[in-house]
Amino acid sequence: MKKFVVLSLIALLVLAFGSMAFAQAKKEEPKLEFKASGFIDAQTEYFRNATLATIALNNQKHAFMETRAHLKFDFIYGKNVSGTFHFEMDSSQWGDAAGGRNQLGLMNADQVAVEIKHLFFDFGLPFIPVPTQMRVGLQGLAVRPHMLISTDATGISTFVKVDPAMIRLFWFKYLEGDAFDSDDVDVYGLDVNAKIDKITVGGYGVHFNMNTYPVAYAAAPANQANATYVGLYADGKVGPVNINFDFIHNRGKIEPRVGADTKLRGWATRLKVDFPWEKFNFGVVGAYGSGDKKTTATKNEAYLIPPGSESPAVFGESLVFFSSWVNRGNTGIRGGVAGTAFADRPLGGVWFGKLYGSFAATPWYKVTLQALYIGDTTKNGNTVGTSPRDHKTIGWELDLINEFQIYKQLKYQIGGGFMTRGDALKFGAAEVKPKTPWIITSRLLYSF
Repeated sequence: MKKFVVLSLIALLVLAFGSMAFAQAKKEEPKLEFKASGFIDAQTEYFRNATLATIALNNQKHAFMETRAHLKFDFIYGKNVSGTFHFEMDSSQWGDAAGGRNQLGLMNADQVAVEIKHLFFDFGLPFIPVPTQMRVGLQGLAVRPHMLISTDATGISTFVKVDPAMIRLFWFKYLEGDAFDSDDVDVYGLDVNAKIDKITVGGYGVHFNMNTYPVAYAAAPANQANATYVGLYADGKVGPVNINFDFIHNRGKIEPRVGADTKLRGWATRLKVDFPWEKFNFGVVGAYGSGDKKTTATKNEAYLIPPGSESPAVFGESLVFFSSWVNRGNTGIRGGVAGTAFADRPLGGVWFGKLYGSFAATPWYKVTLQALYIGDTTKNGNTVGTSPRDHKTIGWELDLINEFQIYKQLKYQIGGGFMTRGDALKFGAAEVKPKTPWIITSRLLYSF
C-alpha cells in the first residue's frame, strides 16, 4: 500500500511538473511577427556617351524616365526562425514599348512584371555550442560587392559567431543544366572577419567551378572554366579618419573543348579615406586594376569579375565613367552587369585618383563636389577605346551632387557631371574621339 501511495505521489509530481513545464513552454512560445518594407522610385536620365553601349561614337543625347520598386515581406518566428519574400518591379523606360519583364510602364499597364528577387528562410542551430545561423534558398550573394561580386542565386549560407570573429561559409548553384550530367556551375566560399578596436579586418576565398562556360545552358558546352578569388579588406576608423581598403587577386583558367587554354591572372586594389569635420566631409580614393597585356592569346592578366556580378553597377565612384549611387548604378561607361562571362569592369584595366568634399548645409540639404583623374593600365592597347595604339589618359571627370531630405521617408537627389576625352578614348584606326561625355540624372525615392 505504501509503495502504491509513494508511486502515486511521484506520478502526481511528474504530472504536476510536466504540466507546469508544458504551460511554461507554451507561455514562452514565440508569436509570428510580420514586417513589410521596400521602396518606390522615379529616376530621370539625360546624357551623352555615359554608358558602355553609347560611348563608342554613339554621340547621341538620351533622355528618359525609369522606375523601380521593391516589396519585402519578413515572417519572423522568435529569434531563431524567419522567412523572407522579396519582389522587384521595373520600368526600364516610362512608356515601355514591349511590356513584360522590366517593362511595367507599357500603355494600359497590367503587365506581368513582378519578379522574385529573394525567397529564403533563416534558422538557428541550437545543437551548436556557438551562435550559428543558416540561410537556405534564393538569396543575395555578396562578397565586397563594390569590387567583386553582388548578385542573387539559390544556395546555402552559414554564419558562425566566434567572438571576435564572424565566419561565413556558402555554396551557391549558378547553373544545374542536366541533372545527370557534369555541366553545372557551383560557387564555394569562405569569408572571415573580426573587429579589432574600431576597425574590422577580414579575408576571403571564393571558388567558381564552371563545367559550362559561359554560364548559360548548352547541350554540349564549348568551354569549361574555373576561377578563384582571394582577398583582404579593412573597414573602420583609424584616428580621425575612416578607411575602406580592398585587395583582390583572381586566378583561373578557361578550357575550350578545342584549342588552347586561357590562363586568368589579375588583381585590383582600392583605398578610401574619409575625414569628417563638423558639417563637412573630405575624402580621397585611389584604385588600380591590372590590364590585359595582350601579349598572348593564352593569358589574360586583366582583373576580371565573375559571371553574374553586378559590381560595375554597385561601384558608385562617379557619374560618367563609373556608376553612381545617385541613380542606383544605372549608367556609367564602366557600369552594367557582368552577364554570363567574366568581365573587366569596373576596375580591370583602369586606375583613378579621386578627391571630394561634401557639406551638410542644413538637416535637409547636402552638396558634394568630386573630381577624378582616370588612367589606362592596359598595355599594347586601350581598355575603353579601340585605337590600335597604347595610351595612358582616359580623362578627367568633375561631378556635382545635391541631396534633399524632403520627409523622413522621401528623398530627392540630383547630380550632373562631365568628362574630358583623353587619348585612351580614341576609337578605330582613325583614332576618332567621341563627343564630350556628360550626364544629368536624378532620383526621387520613397522608402517604407
